[in-house]
Amino acid sequence: MTGEARARFERIYTLLRERICLLDYPPGMRLREEDLAEEFDTSRTPIRRVLARLEDEGYLRSVHGVGTMVTDIDIASLEQVYRLRVELSELIGKLSPVPPDEDAKRAFATMKSRCEELVGTPSQRAFAQLNMDFFHLLMTLTENEPLQEFSERLYYQTTRIWLKRAAGEDGTEETLASEIGFFLREVSDIAAAVACGALESVGQIRRAHVAMSFARLKKRAGEEVEAASF
Repeated sequence: MTGEARARFERIYTLLRERICLLDYPPGMRLREEDLAEEFDTSRTPIRRVLARLEDEGYLRSVHGVGTMVTDIDIASLEQVYRLRVELSELIGKLSPVPPDEDAKRAFATMKSRCEELVGTPSQRAFAQLNMDFFHLLMTLTENEPLQEFSERLYYQTTRIWLKRAAGEDGTEETLASEIGFFLREVSDIAAAVACGALESVGQIRRAHVAMSFARLKKRAGEEVEAASF
């Protein structure tokens, strides 16, 4: 694959993964190669390669006689992935850390401001986008490429279930507001740690919040099962 073809592949892959994770492509939706090829003004060959990669990573599945469908997700199937995310989070400040310069400190302060604005005007999609942007900003604090790549893969595998249950179609306005509040505390604490260059603290804060996020998801799932049994 040439450099240009590789760049096109990555661009299409990243965009489709984002659409799936933001629930723009909800579970059960069919993705047609010909439609995507037309949208991206390319042949069906690179589209087929992108869809194959997304299927390998669990975002899509091929259904005989139907086509390529967006998969659904559940907490039980992703519990081990979430637990691994918890452990990896703390490594951000330990493996090849990048001391934050003034631009980085301003970027984290901007994230905090965006989150504060979201508290006043809650939006499911804006919250999901902010969460993704914050993840990628965190990854600039380490130069360890395996950690970056593995963390990104695990993050995107779990972010759909978080969005669907906490801030999306399975959630409520009260749940959304609550999750934004939790996220604001995380962003505020991490921005403060970045401002003083305490990168190990960044990892510890991130670890605690990822763990608490998963605990809330499991608690809500348990409450839903209990309610359905009556």
